[in-house]
Amino acid sequence: MVRFILRRLLQMVLAFFGTTLIVYALMFAGQGDPIQALAGERPVTDAQRAYLTEKFHLDRTGIDGFFYRYFDYIRNLLQGDLGESLTGRQIGDILAAAWPVTIKLALIAMTVTVLVGVTAGVLAGIRRASIFDNSTLLLTLVVLAVPTIVLAPIAQYLLGVRWQLFPPTAGADPDFYALLLPGIVLGSLSLATALRLTRTSVAENLRADYVRTARSKGLVKRRIVSVHVLRNSLIPVVTFLGVELGNLMGGAIITEGVFNIPGVGFNLFRAIRTEDGPLVVGIVSVLVVVYLVANLVVDVLYAVLDPRIRYE
Repeated sequence: MVRFILRRLLQMVLAFFGTTLIVYALMFAGQGDPIQALAGERPVTDAQRAYLTEKFHLDRTGIDGFFYRYFDYIRNLLQGDLGESLTGRQIGDILAAAWPVTIKLALIAMTVTVLVGVTAGVLAGIRRASIFDNSTLLLTLVVLAVPTIVLAPIAQYLLGVRWQLFPPTAGADPDFYALLLPGIVLGSLSLATALRLTRTSVAENLRADYVRTARSKGLVKRRIVSVHVLRNSLIPVVTFLGVELGNLMGGAIITEGVFNIPGVGFNLFRAIRTEDGPLVVGIVSVLVVVYLVANLVVDVLYAVLDPRIRYE
């Protein structure tokens, strides 16, 4: 297991440097006027140009200058310094204010996905071809067919404005109730996918040879399902949930934008819209770490559920 984890950690390091290099290059390389690219559409005075030139080492030109600036950024990043946005605020302070909101939203979405999606998927897999199974398949098909950019405004209008069951917007400091509707909307797509994946996995394992062997030994159905079927069925589900947790922790731009939630996704969208290069690179770099850690946890759980994985 130790060798398995070390191998995954080495892969994480390579993925981190490769991803951050691509994002940094997309934001800052190949620009005709890098200072104007940093400032976006706003005019740049001579004093600002001199300050930005010194701050971002733009006096170094060519490919050597680009890699010098990139590795200088990585050095500061590894020391916990994410730099400043074009507005002058520390990127670390922006993320410190945004993360708690996004974490709450992600936990609500993940809880809904696990409690409703996985549980309903297990029941649908056990009761294959029943009314419950057919109903859930039809319902999840409808949810998967409706994109979040359509589902979020509809849910906001019906449940927040017309019927007033939830607050229509979250506001600056949202509580649990204000994040409940956005969390359900954010987790709806994950819920539908988790339900269908769990249902398929359980149905396939119920037809496996080891289940027939367990039945021939006289084991009751509840024990067969809870001890044998669930463990094998959860392998693809855990993989999906781990990756999906990384997506949710990154903050859904559409959901946070529609419900006015000041989370990570909302700040990332605003940074892209205002062409705030340092803020975009800083947020994406942190999100890369979140994705990589989530995938490492998934790999470890995968190896625990199926010991054959760690020896591959």
